[in-house]
Amino acid sequence: MVYCRQLSPKITLLFILTYTTLLSPCRCNVDPKTRANCGPPGITAEQCENAGCCFSSEVPGVPWCFSPLPRQYKKVCPAEVKLRQNCGYPGISADVCEARGCCFESKPPAVPWCFFPDLVEEGKLCV
Repeated sequence: MVYCRQLSPKITLLFILTYTTLLSPCRCNVDPKTRANCGPPGITAEQCENAGCCFSSEVPGVPWCFSPLPRQYKKVCPAEVKLRQNCGYPGISADVCEARGCCFESKPPAVPWCFFPDLVEEGKLCV
């Protein structure tokens, strides 16, 4: 069984801000043959997770406490117009804007049409 800490809906904001090393379950889906050791022999699941690592004792002969996969992010264009942060200049074309890695939407008027995307961590849902 793979153990990764999960946030419960009742956790206070203070705890969320303090405990920033929580892992999404997908970051612990590491092929046992490629696991990088993340703790000393005999480490418990709790000690391992508190160190920001993953713990799985299902496969013998490989590290049970191991480093998680790196965080991966995807770009998401903000739906809220008021959240747009300008990434271009007046008259920028969609092609030039998108070549900069930004989002382009030519409406509504009087707001940035070329704007920075939000970076959202992938791996919150395993595929």
